[in-house]
Amino acid sequence: MPRSPSAAQILDAALSLADQCGWERLQLFAVATELGVGLDAIARHYSSKDDLVEAWYDRADQALLRRAGDEALIELNAAQRLEELLFAWLGALAPHRSVSGQMLLYKLEPGHVHLQVLGLLRISRTVQWWREAARRDTHHLARIVEESLLTTIYLRTFVHWLRHPEEDEIETRVLLRRQLDCGALRRLLSR
Repeated sequence: MPRSPSAAQILDAALSLADQCGWERLQLFAVATELGVGLDAIARHYSSKDDLVEAWYDRADQALLRRAGDEALIELNAAQRLEELLFAWLGALAPHRSVSGQMLLYKLEPGHVHLQVLGLLRISRTVQWWREAARRDTHHLARIVEESLLTTIYLRTFVHWLRHPEEDEIETRVLLRRQLDCGALRRLLSR
């Protein structure tokens, strides 16, 4: 390992260790030890353990955005684009699915109000990228309603995916499709 690991190498090492010990028990000094560096090398890229969480979810957002560049995606209807994009996002998290859920629980701990606020901003940011990647062009009240519905759908699908790791992807897709086909959203997506 190089003396100065990259941000990606640090994140990968943290995720691998967390797969073994759990996110709550993961310590940054253990990540540094694993990489053969001092804590200063970690701090150059991550000012806190929560920054690793943000970086992990940023990776998922990037997977969603890369999928948006697929020419075949443009040919799909809005609901199909939303489905494919959300599954690109989930697919990026899949290698560390359990740890991804543990990260959320870590953010929701009662003493972590500052992390809860950042968690809400993370949800909002991901939903905004999801909408943009799906080429949604609603405005004013229609945009507000659509964002609210998509945020609920995103959260329900994500929590379901986390809670049912044994479930086949098809079952999660069926859940998502049912939600995307609800009355108000169906009307918005058909525009």
